[in-house]
Amino acid sequence: LMGCGINKQAKELKALENCKYEIKSADSIFIAGKSLKTFVNNGNIDLSNMPSLAFAMLRKNIPLRGVMNLNIQNPTSQRAGINQFEYLVLFQGAELAKGFVDQKVVVEPGKEVVVPVAINANIYKLLSDEKTLNEIMRIFDANSSKSMAKGLVTVKIKPTIAIGNKLISYPGYITIDK
Repeated sequence: LMGCGINKQAKELKALENCKYEIKSADSIFIAGKSLKTFVNNGNIDLSNMPSLAFAMLRKNIPLRGVMNLNIQNPTSQRAGINQFEYLVLFQGAELAKGFVDQKVVVEPGKEVVVPVAINANIYKLLSDEKTLNEIMRIFDANSSKSMAKGLVTVKIKPTIAIGNKLISYPGYITIDK
């Protein structure tokens, strides 16, 4: 029975490798306790809300909280699944957040699921980097285009499967660029 369980989980993990991943949306994003929407008005940065961000910069603690909805689509004929996973979220290659989702995820063949991933990080280091800050400002510069520009967000997932009483981590990361 144990051998069958290992084989089943290995097949589910292999099918997970062949799934298609997409960042569907990001909800309830708060920076330094304020909604991201209060910092941006019609594609421009609203300076009236900057004092709370400036105070957070002085403390070297800029909390970022939100939910990223990760869509997983299974185009294979095999059920895909994991018990839990570690994640890294990067912006332009710089680490934005990392965490752990302790939730079993199963995607049946030909189906898709949306997995909410809670983000909770201190982004001081990211915003104190001049190059990254300039890139963020470029994204919100309404003069450079009619709509906000795009930035590269990368999500890296490291799945874990249970084999008997042991948790085994995937040897690398599954990478999603958006």
